[in-house]
Amino acid sequence: MKNVPEMISTKDSAYIKDMFNWNFVAMKKFDNYIENVEDEEIVKKLNNLADMHFQNCNTLIKLLEGEINE
Repeated sequence: MKNVPEMISTKDSAYIKDMFNWNFVAMKKFDNYIENVEDEEIVKKLNNLADMHFQNCNTLIKLLEGEINE
C-alpha cells in the first residue's frame, strides 16, 4: 500500500503509538549515554542514533496528523 488510508484503525493507531514510544525511549537512552561518555567518536555515533530515533518520532507524528500520504 503506497497511500496512507484516510482513517487508521484502532489497532493500527495503537501499533503506531507503540512504535513512537519505542523510538522515544531509545532516543532518551542515547541522550543519557551521551552525557556519560567521554570518547568524542562514540558521542558522535550516539548523536546520530538519537537523531535517527527523533526523526522516526517526527515521521510517526506526521503520519497520525495526516501529513504523510506518499
